[in-house]
Amino acid sequence: MHVAFARGPFLVKTLEINLQVPDLWQQDALRSLSQGNDVVVHAPTGAGKTYIFELLIEGGFNKQAVFTVPTRALANDKLHEWRARGWDVGISTGDLAENLGAKVVVATLETQKSRFLQRMGPALFVVDEYQMLGDDARGVSYELALALLPPSSQLLLLSGSVANPEHVVEWFSRIGRRAVLVSHVERPVPQEEIFLDSLHEQVSSKITGFWPRLVGKALMADLGPILVFAPQRKGAEQLARMFAAAFPVTDPLILTPEQRHLAGRKLGKMLVGRVAYHHSGLSYRQRAGLIEPLAKAGQLRIVVATTGLAAGINFSMRSVLVSDREYRLNHLHQEVRSDELLQMFGRAGRRGLDEIGYVLVAPDKPRLSDARPLYLQRSRRVDWPSLIGVMQGAVEQGREPWAEAVNTCERLFSPQQVPIGVEHSLQTGPKPCGLWVDGERAHLARPEVDEIRNSRGRWEPKPPQQEQQPLGQVRVYRDGHWRYALELASSLDQLGEGSLCRLPVAPAERRRRYGREVPVATRDPQDASRVQVGKEIRRKLRAKKMEVARFLSEEEFRERVLPLIPALGGGGEVLDLVERNQSISARIDFSSVPVACWRDSEGAFLIDPPQRTEYPAPCRGCDQLAVCEGELVRKMSPALAWRRLKLIEADGRPTRRGIIFSFFYQGEGLAIAAALEDETYPVDELVYDIANLRAGHRFSEEDAARGSRLGSACREVYPREDYPGYLERGVPPGYGDGAAEVLRELDFQPGGKQLASGDLLRPGDVERAYLEWRSLLRQIAFAPDYDWERWQALRQEARSILEQTDSVALHADF
Repeated sequence: MHVAFARGPFLVKTLEINLQVPDLWQQDALRSLSQGNDVVVHAPTGAGKTYIFELLIEGGFNKQAVFTVPTRALANDKLHEWRARGWDVGISTGDLAENLGAKVVVATLETQKSRFLQRMGPALFVVDEYQMLGDDARGVSYELALALLPPSSQLLLLSGSVANPEHVVEWFSRIGRRAVLVSHVERPVPQEEIFLDSLHEQVSSKITGFWPRLVGKALMADLGPILVFAPQRKGAEQLARMFAAAFPVTDPLILTPEQRHLAGRKLGKMLVGRVAYHHSGLSYRQRAGLIEPLAKAGQLRIVVATTGLAAGINFSMRSVLVSDREYRLNHLHQEVRSDELLQMFGRAGRRGLDEIGYVLVAPDKPRLSDARPLYLQRSRRVDWPSLIGVMQGAVEQGREPWAEAVNTCERLFSPQQVPIGVEHSLQTGPKPCGLWVDGERAHLARPEVDEIRNSRGRWEPKPPQQEQQPLGQVRVYRDGHWRYALELASSLDQLGEGSLCRLPVAPAERRRRYGREVPVATRDPQDASRVQVGKEIRRKLRAKKMEVARFLSEEEFRERVLPLIPALGGGGEVLDLVERNQSISARIDFSSVPVACWRDSEGAFLIDPPQRTEYPAPCRGCDQLAVCEGELVRKMSPALAWRRLKLIEADGRPTRRGIIFSFFYQGEGLAIAAALEDETYPVDELVYDIANLRAGHRFSEEDAARGSRLGSACREVYPREDYPGYLERGVPPGYGDGAAEVLRELDFQPGGKQLASGDLLRPGDVERAYLEWRSLLRQIAFAPDYDWERWQALRQEARSILEQTDSVALHADF
């Protein structure tokens, strides 16, 4: 077999590649598989991990094998590669399901979970790049799928980016599987670090710019072809344009008419100069059908790829350069992980072509020492939909659903049990509260100030809120008895000014009443018809911008001044005037002053009634009260979250919403269930709107001014709820308003019409949104049957659209 590759900046030559002979470590892996063991393979990128599987299949393995990969692109690559060898191969990637009974099925792992929930699986289950166990978003799905795999299915795990593969082997042993580790640390193509600023090659003075001059020196030093990683696709395109413009084209790449059409004007012009960029904005055919084959054939001297696609790139080059480690995502600063750097640098050196792979280092940029394998350690999260599916299966088979969920979690990767939030309740059994979620028990078993002593001396529930009533009708509790507030002088401690006094009462009123007596004026000794307004009263009136004369007639005083006295002294009403030795005082009655009080069941108004703390009735006398109040954790647990989201009944039986949720991955089932619960939401509209669920932030920014009905329905049911991995501000992570509208404009055929390129949306984004939409449609169409009219209608709509679009999915340009 002959492959062309680039040598130096401009030249191309051909080298012959011999057929690969199995190394000893590959033979060890095959031997262990033939003995019925699960095998965990740890070997560097490019060492030949996949070759173990290929040898097994070509050696006569006659049962079904499912080979899972992290991305659709890699699944398609394997499908075409193995079909070209004449293998019987099917594919299952969510959006596409074809020939599922084939001897080999290439799949994304999530598509297999429904089989595992039914305790079914293939004879051999392969997980390529199993470091995905540590992925923030998808790791929980990988973990539970492996935990649920039936014993009859054999496992083959492949990776070179895991620092502790022995812990995975220990995990398998702990859950009753026979597993062995096959480790190989030597790279087939050794790597060497080259500092670009130390190269002595001189580039033309016409080549300007930091990166073009450094990469130009590398090309002059015969270190090409070069794979350059840039954090984001805008930066990748900018770098590619810089390189294409900087380096002269002395050996142009001749493109076929089909390649020119596929590339388009901008990319096609770069390809002629043997430069390309590679990112998710390109269509699948542009990436896998144009750029990657040219890179594999050595026809490109520089490819600039985004770090996000590092795990999905299916080619290597002589040298690798990582231009930066930091980038921004959704307005937040992110950093490329050490294991991701390891995968990127692992692309340096082509087996059979290069004797050494080169890691190029620019000043203050990532080095080979920065790249390290990922130490797998699971988070405290669990796969909610799958666990609820396990619980529903337990209900259907007459088993305890909470116990089934806990038992499943005991099989997870962490040697410490991952708490669901019902463990204590399962130990104690049912209690009077009827609650099984530990957090609900803990929240219930809290003493609260919820009872008051009423006007008859009995304890009764505390009213929900206070009300305002006149002080004269309100009672206070003193010395074990209720008394009207104004019978006690102390009730006026914070009210009014002046001396305390007893107010006159009617003979029928058999209780005393206190008020205040305030000096207000004196009788004029020269003219008894006049009064002299008190100095303090005049000062307070001046403060209110009201001037009065020092001497007033008694009539003027009563009309102009006397009505203002209560407001000047803290409220109440003037009851009467008393005169002693020519000094005139006003007696103030506070009976009408409103105060906050509680109304009891007898209709009496009470200030600060005695209160007591009491536990809810089910907790009184319960032998677990002390535990619930002290030891049980009140913080959020999966079980408590499921209850709050109304996915589970108190006894662990999934609700209708929970059952629908269990048919999906992550949070999209929450949105679909919420939309179906809205009887006014037409199903034939919803089936298109679900295209928004996995569209991502680019569509959100594109359509930020308007929100779809699906998003509104979701936010109404889960108002601004945040549950990592499932809801962010009331909608599933990755939700993108506007995707459905964009796809409608293209008649749901992204390959059929040209989308204008912009900073946000590119053909690859629309293509991916379309594939994710089809994936959701397929999940709905082939989900378990459930007796709910609106769910059945949605399934029928999904099947109908799939039938209409299947030909597009199989034959369009992606």
